[in-house]
Amino acid sequence: MTPSPASLPLTIAVILPVLNEAENLDDSLSELIEIQHFDEIIVVDGGSTDASMETVCKLMSFDVEPVPQLIQSPRGRATQMQAGAQAASSDILLFLHADSTLPPGAAEDIRDAVERGEIWGHFDVRLSGIHYFYRVIERLMNWRSRLTGIATGDQGLFVRRDVYRLLGGFASLPLMEDIEFCTRLKSVGKPLCLHGPLITSSRRWEKNGIVRTIFRMSLLRLLYWLGVAPARLARWYPT
Repeated sequence: MTPSPASLPLTIAVILPVLNEAENLDDSLSELIEIQHFDEIIVVDGGSTDASMETVCKLMSFDVEPVPQLIQSPRGRATQMQAGAQAASSDILLFLHADSTLPPGAAEDIRDAVERGEIWGHFDVRLSGIHYFYRVIERLMNWRSRLTGIATGDQGLFVRRDVYRLLGGFASLPLMEDIEFCTRLKSVGKPLCLHGPLITSSRRWEKNGIVRTIFRMSLLRLLYWLGVAPARLARWYPT
């Protein structure tokens, strides 16, 4: 007897927007394929000039399940995530950075949460750096998300695909697309925060300096809430 659609487990698509992420992609994709249990893995390349696409194509040639999909789109995280979401056929969309590592059992946790009726959510984060300041930063990030109901892209945002499409997905913004989308998501339901934690790279702080990066990111967020255009803010974003 064939099971009815209602009795089948929900499916999950992981969408990774990438740009010159060859040094992270091999480990990231291998972890998603070998440890997690996702139904689709969609890599959206925004015009990489390193070996990012070659890395994905190499894994596509292996006997793995699921086989990663590779699509290309114009550069821009919002644009790339939109392209990945449009290509996905799963019930749940998980937007993940290539330099992030999900906790064990993340797929099951997300699936169970949505089957219980949750609409969207994210993970607590832990930064990869060992400096004490990183423990302070990550704790503040997690507190902020719990208090505001706003998650950023490095927190592993997940959402039901039907809700994503109902809201129109990510706006075509050069920056703050995650904050803008979470603001709209709050209109349909409160986010679920999964403890995890998800481990995300501290390379931005290591490259630009911890204090300087904290100050600049806080200032950009404040200016956004004050109405400064994201296109203008993008010029000051630390890469």
